[in-house]
Amino acid sequence: ISCVLQDGEVFEKAGVNVSVVFGLLSEEAARQMRSRGKSLKAKDGKLPFCAMGVSSVIHPKNPHVPTMHFNYRYFEIEEADGTKQWWFGGGTDLTPTYLNEEDAVHFHKTLKEACDKHDLKLYPKYKKWCDDYFYIKHRGERRGIGGIFFDDVDSPSKEEVFQFVKSCAKAVVPCYVPIVKRHCQDSFTPEEKLWQQLRRGRYVEFNLVYDRGTKFGLLTPGSRIESILMSLPLTARWEYMHTPPESSKEAEILEVLRNPKDWVH
Repeated sequence: ISCVLQDGEVFEKAGVNVSVVFGLLSEEAARQMRSRGKSLKAKDGKLPFCAMGVSSVIHPKNPHVPTMHFNYRYFEIEEADGTKQWWFGGGTDLTPTYLNEEDAVHFHKTLKEACDKHDLKLYPKYKKWCDDYFYIKHRGERRGIGGIFFDDVDSPSKEEVFQFVKSCAKAVVPCYVPIVKRHCQDSFTPEEKLWQQLRRGRYVEFNLVYDRGTKFGLLTPGSRIESILMSLPLTARWEYMHTPPESSKEAEILEVLRNPKDWVH
């Protein structure tokens, strides 16, 4: 079930997907999972699976309001002998066009508080995982200023992991909406809008080249392509050999994308 807003006053494109899919895992998807260390024993080459999750991507109009993405999901596979493997995954991350330290600290602190309720080791671990995952290799930079990201979490117990995932999901509104309210009326120049479009191009590059969820969706027979590509912005731009001037606000955000920061200490 997809709900998408386009050309709104605050959001240029924003969407929420709630998906419950089940069937047989494609060979390509199974190969991807095995490459992550999953031991999957198929029966007659078939692996029944079910996956469910909620995801959202919000691309605001104003370049001073960051793009935000979150996704939380549960996956279950039935092996040849009838045993079931299950795991949770997900995360929440922020992609600003311009760096605002106060916003970055607020975002990360809110996510840290959600993680700390369960285990103090989780935030630093999942923050680093997020920085490593949302990495655009061919550009040598991250997609944004991170947040938290995790996958294949199957311990200590299903109920405990589910409670943790719920805490993370409940942190989405308080970590993001105050930032939107703070900046949605900010004035901006055509040059700032252009920089936003160029950064959106990077967002597209990551999602189409590296994002595991996008790849899995595109490889799932009968999946709804429009919903999978909902994460892409309405508009983006690629300019040949564009480099911002040194010491500019544009160069400032690039520095953080190349060298992730600790925002909460």
